[in-house]
Amino acid sequence: MDAELKAARKQLVADVLSEYPEKTAKKRAKHINVYDEGNSDCGVKSNIKSIPGVMTVRGCAYAGAKGVVWGPIKDMVHISHGPVGCGQYSWAQRRNYVSDGVTGVTSWVTMQVTSDFQEKDIVFGGDKKLVKVINEIESLFPLNKGISIMSECPVGLIGDDIEAVSKKVTKEIGKVIAPVRCEGFRGVSQSLGHHIANDVMRDYIVDRAPPAPEAWVSTPYDVLIVGDYNIGGDAWSSRILLEEMGLRVIGQWSGDGSVGEIENGPRAKLNLIHCYRSMNYICRHMEEKYGIPWIEYNFFGPSQIAKSLRAIAALFDEKIQDGAERVIAKYQSLVEGILAKYKPRLAGKKIMLYVGGLRPRHVSDAYGDLGMEVTATGYEFAHSDDYQRTTEYIKDGTLVYDDASEFELEHFVKTLRPDLVGSGIKEKYGTQKMGVPFRQMHSWDYSGPYHGYDGFAIFARDMDLAVNNPVWKMHKAPWGEE
Repeated sequence: MDAELKAARKQLVADVLSEYPEKTAKKRAKHINVYDEGNSDCGVKSNIKSIPGVMTVRGCAYAGAKGVVWGPIKDMVHISHGPVGCGQYSWAQRRNYVSDGVTGVTSWVTMQVTSDFQEKDIVFGGDKKLVKVINEIESLFPLNKGISIMSECPVGLIGDDIEAVSKKVTKEIGKVIAPVRCEGFRGVSQSLGHHIANDVMRDYIVDRAPPAPEAWVSTPYDVLIVGDYNIGGDAWSSRILLEEMGLRVIGQWSGDGSVGEIENGPRAKLNLIHCYRSMNYICRHMEEKYGIPWIEYNFFGPSQIAKSLRAIAALFDEKIQDGAERVIAKYQSLVEGILAKYKPRLAGKKIMLYVGGLRPRHVSDAYGDLGMEVTATGYEFAHSDDYQRTTEYIKDGTLVYDDASEFELEHFVKTLRPDLVGSGIKEKYGTQKMGVPFRQMHSWDYSGPYHGYDGFAIFARDMDLAVNNPVWKMHKAPWGEE
């Protein structure tokens, strides 16, 4: 990168920090950096408690457990145990599509079930109420395959024993009752909620899975999709490619997933993990206990799809390796058509990202395939190993930030003036009011899928619609008025 431009970005960081009190500036300086090529971890600290008073956009442990890991499992009923607000806020936000089932009969992904804590429950405890809720669920929804209990902050503060309730009721109804201690105050972000949820899934379903039924026929090509939540149908697009190359997908965790598919876990020959941050914990456990290897893959954009298909195929025999090449060749004409249509309209456009999970790195090459450049990127709740992986995707001089505040993001947008910002719903409308195109990169702004070759066509179209929308020529940004 041009030394002058790199120096300007370092000055941008200094300008932002200068607005904080000295103590706060010293802390935040560890979380913002201009990437120097060759640095092994982007040069930022992560997974540290947010500074009080600084407007973070992180979620909580409850959000990580319920909204990400457990909520998309379609044939279980998920109880938000506590006041109504947390369940209401997390209700059906993620667009976790399901392939079958009738809502309220055999699928409950889009329903909100809560114990609706009141003041008296805080005083006298909610264990009895929880038992009543579970019994009501069994009466109303008898076809459910299990129940998860997502505890909210008050439950942890008053000391309700959801594990004892789970143990007692499990004996009575003979189904999985999974108590998830995901009170929002635990940890520093939703990331701990992922870890807690993985541990409960391990203890209450995976490690208690019954033996394979007699009709089960194992193959050398049995794989699991892990850490894909089927937002807008993402997991389906990924599954198409994996099955076309000759693999057999025996479960999806947890988008469009079921209790039966989770129980299939120990029977897999390979775990394919898409969102490393949310479910690497259970992949590591299955490797240690069952000897099942795992590999991270990236199905955003044609260059990464081809790279991932070949990396997966290399772990199997020539049949799968030939299958991978056949799949890549099959979709080449589609890719060429997409690039011919959209690359001339998007080439050279600058992107600024701020998302959770895997997207700040995984989508970088998808933008690159379209000729776009990621000039700034960061995570809401990443760990150091996420930033280590990010170095493979970003260029020298990229602005990198961890747990950025609303003030910082606004300042970066105003100074860098990107052609497109990709972030979450909290940042969407403020960015658009600044006259900058925006795409909601947590749930694809009600579009999708974005995974796979079919998803890349939709991704390219959506980015073009955002960047080249004529409305931006009619809107004067605040700095334009200045």
